[in-house]
Amino acid sequence: MTSLIAGPDHRERCAWVGDDAEYRRYHDEEWGTPLHGDRALFEKTALEGFQAGLSWITILRKRPRFREVFAGFEPEAVAEFDESDVERLMADAGIIRNRAKIEATIGNARLVRAMRDGELDALMWSFAPAPGIRPTSFADVPAVTPESTAMSKELRRRGFRFVGPTTMYALMQSAGMVDDHIEGCWRAV
Repeated sequence: MTSLIAGPDHRERCAWVGDDAEYRRYHDEEWGTPLHGDRALFEKTALEGFQAGLSWITILRKRPRFREVFAGFEPEAVAEFDESDVERLMADAGIIRNRAKIEATIGNARLVRAMRDGELDALMWSFAPAPGIRPTSFADVPAVTPESTAMSKELRRRGFRFVGPTTMYALMQSAGMVDDHIEGCWRAV
């Protein structure tokens, strides 16, 4: 498989974008762009957790509904969800209806609520590695790194769920903690 693909605008992009317009927008505007803020990183953690075992495009297409039913991923609001909210979410076909993931998101929100303002951001970014060599192909992009393993271990120690090392590496990529845009991609700077 080639590592780059030309879009309709003739720009070379990471080939995982394929020909999907939403993936192209996500790649061009979000993926690999540094993301900060407790709420934003809580949302990213929740969505990456829901993605486990599924394709990211599934989550991306459902993200507006996730945001709607999870109170904009405001940790303080989600932390107040109770069993009736779990049942409401389990009945909503617009999201991924997985009880363990829903309950984990609520539990994780309670943990974020208990943190100092900015603590989640500082904690997660403390695992960002120094910039490395730009990957030249998909074969150069790992699924797990020592940093994502360490992040996962620390989050689990604090009680977070659905934060495995592979999930945390995907978060690091999407939140710009690492830059895995393939050499030659227009976003690779």
